[in-house]
Amino acid sequence: MTTSIPLPLTQFVIKVHSRCDLACDHCYVYEHADTSWRSRPKVIGVDILAKAAERIGEHAAAHRLPAVRVVLHGGEPLLAGPDRLRRAAEALRAALPDGCALDLRIHTNGVLLSREFCSLFAELDVRVGISLDGDRAANDRHRRFADGRSSHPQVLRAVGLLNEPEYRHLFAGLLCTMDVENDPVAVYRALAELRPPAVDFLLPHATWDEPPKRPAALGATPYADWLLTVHRLWETDGRPFAVRTFESVHRTLRGFSSLTESLGLEPSDLAVLETDGTFEQADSLKTAYDGAPVTGLNVFAHSLDDLARHPGIAARQSGLAGLSEACRSCSVVRSCGGGLYAHRWRSDDGGGSFDHPSVYCGDLMTFINGIAGNGGSTAVPAQVVGEPLPGALTPAQLDELAHGYGSADTVAALGRSQLRLTRAMLAAAWDASGQGRPEAWALLAELDVAAPAAVDAVLAHPYARAWAARRLAGDLPVGLGPLAALAAAAAVRAGRGDSVTVPVRGGWLHLPTLGRVAVPDGEAVVTGRPDGFEVRASDGSVRTVLDEPLRRVRPAGGWTVALEDTDPLRDSHDHPVSGRLSDGELLDWTGALREAWELLGRDLPGYAEGIGAGLATVTPLRPGPTGRDVSSAARQAYGAVAIARPATAPTLALLLAHEFQHVKLGAVLDLVDLYDRADTTLYFAPWRPDPRPFEGLLQGTYAHLAVTEYWGTRTLAYDGLPGGAADRAREQFALWRRYTAEAVERLATSGALTGTGARFADGMRATVAPWLALPLPAAAEQAADRARRERAGV
Repeated sequence: MTTSIPLPLTQFVIKVHSRCDLACDHCYVYEHADTSWRSRPKVIGVDILAKAAERIGEHAAAHRLPAVRVVLHGGEPLLAGPDRLRRAAEALRAALPDGCALDLRIHTNGVLLSREFCSLFAELDVRVGISLDGDRAANDRHRRFADGRSSHPQVLRAVGLLNEPEYRHLFAGLLCTMDVENDPVAVYRALAELRPPAVDFLLPHATWDEPPKRPAALGATPYADWLLTVHRLWETDGRPFAVRTFESVHRTLRGFSSLTESLGLEPSDLAVLETDGTFEQADSLKTAYDGAPVTGLNVFAHSLDDLARHPGIAARQSGLAGLSEACRSCSVVRSCGGGLYAHRWRSDDGGGSFDHPSVYCGDLMTFINGIAGNGGSTAVPAQVVGEPLPGALTPAQLDELAHGYGSADTVAALGRSQLRLTRAMLAAAWDASGQGRPEAWALLAELDVAAPAAVDAVLAHPYARAWAARRLAGDLPVGLGPLAALAAAAAVRAGRGDSVTVPVRGGWLHLPTLGRVAVPDGEAVVTGRPDGFEVRASDGSVRTVLDEPLRRVRPAGGWTVALEDTDPLRDSHDHPVSGRLSDGELLDWTGALREAWELLGRDLPGYAEGIGAGLATVTPLRPGPTGRDVSSAARQAYGAVAIARPATAPTLALLLAHEFQHVKLGAVLDLVDLYDRADTTLYFAPWRPDPRPFEGLLQGTYAHLAVTEYWGTRTLAYDGLPGGAADRAREQFALWRRYTAEAVERLATSGALTGTGARFADGMRATVAPWLALPLPAAAEQAADRARRERAGV
């Protein structure tokens, strides 16, 4: 991607009031290094609000954003009053282009929250987050009025309002700033009793100049110990509410994106607008030094693209390359991400810089390793390929999948089982080669102990298993080079200085999960460095930069997906893959994925959650014949689907949901016998003229659960639109609900299902049954009948 295309900003904090009615002693706005609040207007001007809305709208239109999140903030935003808050909400909604949703929130200390405000927020669809540090003793340690009075009763009253049925949908969650002198059990229990939909546990802002308190009696890593205590309670209670800190560690350990700026390597997409109209970087930088967040840009003279190109913003978007040398070589860097940018500040290194580990470095490592089980990753198991991996799914999770869906936790369990299977297949394929343990295999084994996260990230790549599958299938022309490439990619990710020799064919050296480097054919030595990598080619030349990096898209809501157009094993699908995407094609894909993800989250949430947790890669295919959409899922490429970009984003959403059904079911079949694998009978699917093996019927039926539900949601989405879209949606829904119902019954009466398979079929039947009861116009049913006859050749 060219540098002229900025990474779009999708999250905006608008300061509507610069003062506060509390005097919290841990506040980064008033109690830390930055003093800019003193010279700013108390209330944001209506002209600034209007221009800010215009800037966000033009940015959303230019980058085809499906959604933006805006947080009204302060100081204390409720001090701005209902009229100013109404102006802000109405201006923002009016400025956004068609197809761009507004996730509008307000974050308050809760003291002034009233029924009048809640009614206003219900009218304007504004979700409310509240700051609360736990029970009264914990909250009063820091969150008091200037005269020392407790704010706890007022905050509980505010939470009580949001828990009333009329306003519960507005409750976004609680924000709790940790204090290690507060009892973590008491804090957790006090917050859990309030039934929040989410809780954010935040480390108190600190730097190397102003380090956090560490009472000697609490040990070397008190913040990690505090968080791990809360995490154990949260897990024991069945995760009763969302916790971004915990979920981000769980996600990044599996190779997915973080949900918070304070963890992981995801690029920041946040901008702040102050009450005087100036753009700033993240508020947390106020804790570093006076003026740290300043950009020199303002809403009247500068666009959000200008802001996105600002060096300070870019520094928080540079991933691993933007971290200190110590961080780049750390075993948990993919989850930690160096910690919050502000927490890296140190002034005693020649003027001061953020080129340091977090001041919470030790706590973060202990916390992440604690969640990961001490960071351990078992060596390649001596598992017989094809043998079910027991204990990977609970009965409840299998039932959830049987209904067609799959929560993030359930799909994560599938991912873990697939990673174990990949390891087993790699071991079996290498053993079958009869070539002992050369440097590539030895390096993988060594890194599996020293840097397990690096190995897991590489082996979790969908096409890591493709080499092993081909070798085990007897495709011996597939040489041993891909295994060396996996070891090289792991070495680069580990950044310890390890080297491995990789054969080069066709002028490209490919590093799975990273991209490829153009080098002459022969053998190249790849060395992972703390600051990147070095490739020494057969002609003696040295390369340190990827010519074609693997590019990732972050549509919204924490989902990150790679557009894989470099991996030579991506041809594992049934259709020809495309070549390297141009910048224009990449932008088209980015916009389409954002729109498709917005549709999935809104209309198909039961499928979207699993897609967000398990679909890591989309491989672009070449377009099919005119008028035909082309897509595929490969059994030996868990976490990937292949698609030729369709003409519309709704069609892309349908293809993503359809193909990921195949991905999930394939992973289930690797774990559980749903049918008699010795059955050789061919079965007719209602939608195909040719008979298929039993697994083909099962796969098609399972995929069409998502197809049917998609068309059901389209009947509502298109209702009232001109051009017959709603009629077509009703016809498709009528057709596919019948097809899917017939297919489920064909499976159930086949005699080929195991006991578990029969239970799985019952789950599919339970999903289909309500659809059959929905009334549709006679015209839609008649059109479905005609389509069935045409497909059957009648």
